[in-house]
Amino acid sequence: MIDVNSWSIDQWYLYSLIFLAICMILYLFFGDIVDGIGEGIPFFNPTVILAFLTFLTALGFIFETFTSLNSILIAVISAVISFVIDILMYYFILVPLKSAEVSMAYSEESLGGQVGKVIVPIPIDGFGEVVVETVNGIISKRATSYDHVSIPYDSKVLIVEVKEGTLYVKEYEPLF
Repeated sequence: MIDVNSWSIDQWYLYSLIFLAICMILYLFFGDIVDGIGEGIPFFNPTVILAFLTFLTALGFIFETFTSLNSILIAVISAVISFVIDILMYYFILVPLKSAEVSMAYSEESLGGQVGKVIVPIPIDGFGEVVVETVNGIISKRATSYDHVSIPYDSKVLIVEVKEGTLYVKEYEPLF
């Protein structure tokens, strides 16, 4: 049986650091499950809390090993430094990463008004295919003529509307 009362303070820091490293790895794999916990309170974020505790134990272990300072002073110094690093990490790394998330989803309604290119000719009363370049990538969709005219291959078309997954297009006539 392990006697935790006989551990020295640097062993406490080391074993806590190992435990927190395991927690970080588990959070890496299962973090989506607990992401909703910290939605309303910015510092009640598991990433921020785990980072603070990891910095605290790592700094505590380093100071205990390489300095002869009092253990309480080491704990206070480690906590202050960890708090500062944690705040800097939160505001300069986590907040920008959170705001930079971009969804790759698009709605069919957002395709209206876009200009595309015909890759399969569109017959008078039939279907062809059009590609549209968006910020999300290249989208290929079934298309039919809005004016019931044939549209040849490699023509530029304007998407007038989208109904039931089909683009209704007309030949694009630029103003200039």
